[in-house]
Amino acid sequence: QVQVVESGGGLVQAGGSLRLSCAASGNTYNTRCWGWFRQTPGKGREGVAVIYKSGGMTYYADSVKGRFTISQDNAKNTLYLQMNSLIPEDTAIYSCAGRIYCTDGSFYLGHPEVSNYWGQGTQVTVSS
Repeated sequence: QVQVVESGGGLVQAGGSLRLSCAASGNTYNTRCWGWFRQTPGKGREGVAVIYKSGGMTYYADSVKGRFTISQDNAKNTLYLQMNSLIPEDTAIYSCAGRIYCTDGSFYLGHPEVSNYWGQGTQVTVSS
């Protein structure tokens, strides 16, 4: 069983930065992809960024390319999301998720429902 816990959310002004962390514990050995996803009340869950655990290949939503960076520390079983140049439209609950059988990172980015486990999420609010 795998547990994931996010941290690092908060309130920030537009143009500011935040760094989210996701600590995973348990049997993460078979996890092939990790991802960050976000959800707002008026929209469904959308993919933000995905990274392959082995090799580190990354995929980003068009809306965050050039502003957000996903990274990982496999020794610490920790995933990160560095968010720069934040805009009010980035306001959402950000969740970390993992997928065991992940052969197409871009597919996973667009289909968060195929995740095998999720964290509880952390709120990010960007004020204008």
